[in-house]
Amino acid sequence: MRIRLILLLIASALLFGCAEASGQDSLISPEELLSQAPANALILDVRSEQEYGDGHVPGAINLPHDELENRLIELDGEKERPLIVYCESGRRAGQAESILIGAGFSDVRHLEGDMRAWRAAGRPTATP
Repeated sequence: MRIRLILLLIASALLFGCAEASGQDSLISPEELLSQAPANALILDVRSEQEYGDGHVPGAINLPHDELENRLIELDGEKERPLIVYCESGRRAGQAESILIGAGFSDVRHLEGDMRAWRAAGRPTATP
């Protein structure tokens, strides 16, 4: 009984640690995006078309999160390419990140602070 409890505690600690680490590793700061993002990275804005039109990270393409699963075919052939996702505050980008990872994309990063932090820091924006 005692051994089972110890093994259960160890397994729980390992699982929690792995989940925590993978969440941290998936973030990319605005500074890293501007200075260190791979040249072939695809920046994916998962906000609505209207939000995207009001201003987005330069070079980003728009693929609204509520359309993502049905439009994954548009990203065919990009599974090995680094993807950086963002929305306004994080919820939709987190959902998109899970969808993309589940679909087999190997390098998905989430823009830390999303568009809200990007604008607050005075970072450049583009409009269509």
